[in-house]
Amino acid sequence: MNLYSRKQYTKLALFALASIIVAISLFYSGRIVTKIREEERQKVKLWSEAIQKRAKLVNYTRDLFEKLRIDERKKADLWNSAISYLINAPLNANVNFANDIIADNTTIPVIVVDRSGNVIGSKNLEGDVSDKNYLKNELALMRKANRPLEIQLGEETQLLYYRDSKTFSELKSTMDDLINSFISETVISSASVPVIYTDGSMTNVIAFGNIDSTEIKDPKKLKERIDNMREQNEPLFIKLGDRQASYIFYEDSFLLTQLKYYPYLMLTAIGIFLIVSYVLFSTFRNAEQNQVWVGMAKETAHQLGTPLSSLMAWMDLLRMKNVDEETLGELGKDLARLQTITDRFSKIGSKPEMTEDNVLESVNTIVEYLRPRVSRKVTFEIINDYGSDQPLSMINRPLFEWVIENLCKNAVDAMNGVGDITLTFRNRPGFVCIDVTDTGKGIPKSQHQTVFEPGFTTKKRGWGLGLSLCKRIINNYHKGNIFVKRSEPGKGTTFRIQLKKA
Repeated sequence: MNLYSRKQYTKLALFALASIIVAISLFYSGRIVTKIREEERQKVKLWSEAIQKRAKLVNYTRDLFEKLRIDERKKADLWNSAISYLINAPLNANVNFANDIIADNTTIPVIVVDRSGNVIGSKNLEGDVSDKNYLKNELALMRKANRPLEIQLGEETQLLYYRDSKTFSELKSTMDDLINSFISETVISSASVPVIYTDGSMTNVIAFGNIDSTEIKDPKKLKERIDNMREQNEPLFIKLGDRQASYIFYEDSFLLTQLKYYPYLMLTAIGIFLIVSYVLFSTFRNAEQNQVWVGMAKETAHQLGTPLSSLMAWMDLLRMKNVDEETLGELGKDLARLQTITDRFSKIGSKPEMTEDNVLESVNTIVEYLRPRVSRKVTFEIINDYGSDQPLSMINRPLFEWVIENLCKNAVDAMNGVGDITLTFRNRPGFVCIDVTDTGKGIPKSQHQTVFEPGFTTKKRGWGLGLSLCKRIINNYHKGNIFVKRSEPGKGTTFRIQLKKA
């Protein structure tokens, strides 16, 4: 297993571990949220049951008051009948019973008027009956409260007006206070969640709790809030006394909502922290790797310098001893190659000098060098789509030739020394494109990006730095791009180099 593969497996293991931690966190948080939500629903359920029971009590009390009201009207009607009887009874009739009925009315306020509306008499009024304005106001209140009863006196008819007794009015006021208290305290204050209490139309708000008042005053916001509450929970149906049906809408508490989204916010914050940390550490690591890379390259160039100087001296000595010129020529080419390699290493880490150059000539040079030094079963072909034009770009020739050499050598290894290597120049708007195609074993699609990572190699021997070096030279120094254009296992691979036109 190479270094890159180990690093990939380590990353996958860490990612799997992080995923497990996140899943456990979300699962545990979700269970807590579900538990609290269920507890809140149970509380609302118990609360609604208490509302229903109290509403039944209110309804029962309301019915009782209605019966009292009917009884008071019956009493007023009976009192009216007793008066009529006393007035129209014969002289020898027994009127004790009628007198008892009239005397028993000590609570119901009454006023008797003629057809013209003139007050004839009154009873059980609390104010000054000699004050005409007081009688007028009381009469107006009685006319609004109940229908008058007629008293027939021969040909003349009088009207008896009455209203609820003081005792009944006080009980009724107490009942209204009870209902209002029920709405404001039981329905609203006792709720631990946001609630809105509406009438039967579900639009007019009677009371609300744990909600901003500005939202209640805005009809549009109110409708949206009620719709959201209805989606979360079925509204409670309430009927208090003789009032219309009403509804209570409620939703999850603010605490539960916060707790619901807290795990995601926490994981997002942790994720941002980890990403920032990873970027910082990667930056520091890359900077350190670059320093090591540059230091190693310059040290290699320095170490090669001494034996190169010695070999050049030996060349001169061999020439003085009349050694075969053809042999010396080939030896001279290898020495020149060593000088080029030394020059390449010396340029790593420093800003290379870029010049406008003919890319085709540079590729021809390196191909001509490689032809006699690889297997004879490997054929090279250069295809130029430019025609009479020249593919010009700003390049550093020693470094660019190093890239072509690495790609060609990798192609030879991929073909096991048997096959074809084709270098095609394609004229694209703004770019010089060079496709390096071989007929080797190909690269799986999953490795099209990873082949450029330092340490990646499929060879038993090798450091896995060749393609990484190619990418650094093309992307960083030449501001171009290099990538796997296409590859099929068993059919070969095409690498594309893109350089900006000069």
